[in-house]
Amino acid sequence: MSRTRTTTLALAAAAAAGAMSLAPVSATATPLPLAGSTTVTPAGHAFKATLSGKATLKAGSVTVTCTVSVSTGTVPAAPGNTNPAGPVSSPISPPTYSSCTSSVWGVTPTVTTSGAWSVSMQNGSPITATMTVPTGGLVVHTTGLAVCTVTAAPSGPANVAGTWTNGAPPSLTFTNASVPVTVTGGFGCPTSATASIFNAVYKVTDTTNPAQQITVGP
Repeated sequence: MSRTRTTTLALAAAAAAGAMSLAPVSATATPLPLAGSTTVTPAGHAFKATLSGKATLKAGSVTVTCTVSVSTGTVPAAPGNTNPAGPVSSPISPPTYSSCTSSVWGVTPTVTTSGAWSVSMQNGSPITATMTVPTGGLVVHTTGLAVCTVTAAPSGPANVAGTWTNGAPPSLTFTNASVPVTVTGGFGCPTSATASIFNAVYKVTDTTNPAQQITVGP
């Protein structure tokens, strides 16, 4: 074999080796930063979330407005109330909704909830809150001129994004949060809608010791 051919093969092999050594580097994704620590206090205290103002659920051109809504829950006992790298989650009772009206004249809505609901808090700026609706955990049924059924989270649990604000009392806010839905019914029902927009503000009180506030921190 000639010297020229030997050199050419050596260079090709070196190039191939270099490519093989570089491939894993270029294919490896940069790891995402870990979520910050979260602590919810007071540990083990029960709380009550009460609607402030009104809650709206809009599917297509139809908006259902409720002025009464309540849910209860408990902060996890220590050390479960602290997560060094992520959110802290608490089970909550299915929120009740009453005193509800529809944007469509002659249509009366009724909201029912069921299943295992939860809310999780992640400390940050802002503090984020995620309410998890179980499969089929919220159903709006209307009667009158339009008989419709709106089912939230129809295919599996759905996460509803919100924010938490520490204060006296603290608040849990959902602003234009998207919730997957299916709509069935006849004339006047928004059957093409696949998502509903949810807006609500809840004030949260410590029912174990009303002199204290539920607080989310690092």
